[in-house]
Amino acid sequence: MEIYLVRHTETVCEKGICYGQADVEIQADYLSLFESIKTEIPSDAIVYSSPLRRCTILANYISKGNYKTDSRLMEMNFGEWELKKWNDIPLEMLNPWMEDFVNVSVPNGESFVQLYERVNTFFDEIKKAKHSKSIVIITHAGVIRSVLCKNSNLSLKDAFQNKVDFGEVKKINL
Repeated sequence: MEIYLVRHTETVCEKGICYGQADVEIQADYLSLFESIKTEIPSDAIVYSSPLRRCTILANYISKGNYKTDSRLMEMNFGEWELKKWNDIPLEMLNPWMEDFVNVSVPNGESFVQLYERVNTFFDEIKKAKHSKSIVIITHAGVIRSVLCKNSNLSLKDAFQNKVDFGEVKKINL
């Protein structure tokens, strides 16, 4: 089964802001990017999206409104750090997470392994459904990195080796 993992386009957040599950807008000049993304994916694919609007705007555009949202496709929950500048997070809170983001949860948020587990429940369902068409998933960098780790047997601690740019399409086979 062909799966196309698509990261949303760039947000309006300035660089250095933590915005995991915050529902932020995308930059306004996105139509040409959306058209470019459409050329990389099958036109008759089944489309799933994170419910965050930075993903649903693209999902709606490429599927003409025919898509499903799933909260398991949301970015990592950064809890108390949402919409804060990374530089403003106290080092005594930030450092333990930076040293082991895989297992250490953000205060009132989640760890990377928790994101990985929730994303995998979604993919387990997709595999069982045995769709006859390709699947497009509009989501976030953390979700895509976790899927790529599983698909390539890469350790979660090495997830950031999986580079995922805004608007990038990654094709995998399940």
